[in-house]
Amino acid sequence: MRYETMTILPANIGSFSEPVRKLRESMNPCTLCPRQCKVYRGRGQVGFCGIGGRAVVSSVGPHFGEESVLVGGGGSGTIFFAGCNLGCVFCQNFDISHHRAGRKMTIEQLAEAMLGLQDYGCSNINFVTPTHVAAAITAALELARKGGLKLPTVYNTGGYDSVETLKLLEGFVDIYMPDMKYGDSKVSEELSAAPDYPQVNFAAVKEMHRQVGDLQVTDGLAARGLLVRHLVLPENLAGSFEVIDFLAEQISDKTTINVMDQYRPCYKASSHPKINQRPTFEEIESVRQYAIEKGLNVLD
Repeated sequence: MRYETMTILPANIGSFSEPVRKLRESMNPCTLCPRQCKVYRGRGQVGFCGIGGRAVVSSVGPHFGEESVLVGGGGSGTIFFAGCNLGCVFCQNFDISHHRAGRKMTIEQLAEAMLGLQDYGCSNINFVTPTHVAAAITAALELARKGGLKLPTVYNTGGYDSVETLKLLEGFVDIYMPDMKYGDSKVSEELSAAPDYPQVNFAAVKEMHRQVGDLQVTDGLAARGLLVRHLVLPENLAGSFEVIDFLAEQISDKTTINVMDQYRPCYKASSHPKINQRPTFEEIESVRQYAIEKGLNVLD
């Protein structure tokens, strides 16, 4: 990948835009996400996410398993970040999110990674689990754009994002792709250690939609807008119908949603009997049909 060549000149923080500088300041003490850990990450301290001052990257490369509107011929150019501000007991990427497998990268290396993905022919730059490293991402994006990056960017987040941070991301993100995991705070507390997830998530999605609007697709590829992911859990633990009502009534009845049927028990799910099983076909289909009835744009 091109990021190994390090052709971009080292960055001077004073040369970055005000939003980038504010995001960096928000790490010391850290208030980037709703957890408000207030640790000094620039000094190597870590909070809930487990990541200090420098982003840790698990992998960089084209990904063909994303939604078809993101993939195209060259794949979605994914950058998987280690660490996470959620504690999902059923996490399918627990080695990355919870065990934080990866290597530290400078913002110059991140910028080179983005340009390498563009050179490869990817359809977009897809930041996976970006919330806790928003400062590094925006700084690297500014460098990459100066170096010729033209691809749309995807903010592929677990959906536990603060509105204050999202406002600073305006102009850096073309496509917001948040999870909407829960409609019930008791469930989000038990399964993701985030009792305030529903209200935080709903407010975040409103801000995302304010910035980019409904999903716009050109020649089969997403160019800009909101694309929501909702993973169906067994026994309606995800609060699927509440989530769909919110999108249809408070965001837009044209909202694009991927009703995901991929849930399987992973990580520590076996210690939670209700989720130590896959949802039934009937459970998944009832959610899909309800979203269609509410007028949402449901991806195949």
